Amino acid sequence: MTTLISKLVAGTSSFSQFKTNFKIFNYYAKPVLLPVIGMLIFMFLWTLAANSINTSLGKFPGPSEVGTQMVNLYQEHVAERDKADAFYQRQEERNAKRVAKDPTYEPKIRAYTGKETFLDQIITSLITVMSGFILAAFFAIPLGIAIGLSKNLNTAINPIIQIFKPVSPLAWLPLVTMAVSALYVSDDPYFAKSFVNSLITVTLCCIWPMVINTSVGVISINQDWDNVSKVLRLPKLKHIQKIVIPAAIPSIFTGMRMSLGVAWMVLIAAEMLAQNPGLGKFVWDEFQNGSSDSLSRIMTAVVVIGFIGFLLDRTMQKIQYHVSWNKDSAKL
Repeated sequence: MTTLISKLVAGTSSFSQFKTNFKIFNYYAKPVLLPVIGMLIFMFLWTLAANSINTSLGKFPGPSEVGTQMVNLYQEHVAERDKADAFYQRQEERNAKRVAKDPTYEPKIRAYTGKETFLDQIITSLITVMSGFILAAFFAIPLGIAIGLSKNLNTAINPIIQIFKPVSPLAWLPLVTMAVSALYVSDDPYFAKSFVNSLITVTLCCIWPMVINTSVGVISINQDWDNVSKVLRLPKLKHIQKIVIPAAIPSIFTGMRMSLGVAWMVLIAAEMLAQNPGLGKFVWDEFQNGSSDSLSRIMTAVVVIGFIGFLLDRTMQKIQYHVSWNKDSAKL
């Protein structure tokens, strides 16, 4: 009898240990293991599809070709930076010799005019999209708050929003280009016109989701919180600062995340159409180049564009998690 009880206790203990281990696995390993499995399946299907597609430029690039081009593009970047360093070193030595011969000589500093590398174009696109996004947020969030607080303003502006919201920012690109060319006239512009064109295009696509989500967040504020503000007789600005903005943060960040994702997509297309510096121009140049490596380079750019878009969204999610009172809204 004692032996039977001991076995039952041991079995119960083993089952409890199994349940504990399973919970640990679900909590720690599962969130990592499942995405890895998903990526492996995707890579396998991608390889199968690539091997079965032949184009005029050769076989469709698979994961191995993309990995090879990532290494090649990085090596090209390093080589270009070495050329730039060597150029500036030669220039410095040449100017030093001229100054040694003639102390009154004013050294001439010339900028290196080598080609933009893939990494340079990534940085250019990131600077452009973040500049346009920040500019849009500067206008959209206050406007959304004002619309949410005022029914009359909402009624007046809502038709304008509904008319221009469905318009693709790319439809604005020719008008933006013409307007910038006419208004942004300077012999020594601080910003390149191509940058201003892309900036305004990104801003136009960022505004509407932020305005709409911000206004919806303000309108949806719990009435009890408004009543507390009235009881405390908070001034209008203090009411917005202490009640409205904290309560609307989840909706504001939802709009910001949507805007940033759309802005990243639109920017690449705008750079392709307008031939502005950035990842979009890199894709178009490789398409026009038509070399044996063009397809794999384009596919590499596609993977990088998608990965950067993912990182931008995760970054906004982390910021939302830290500043929002509703932590669950930042997990979506």
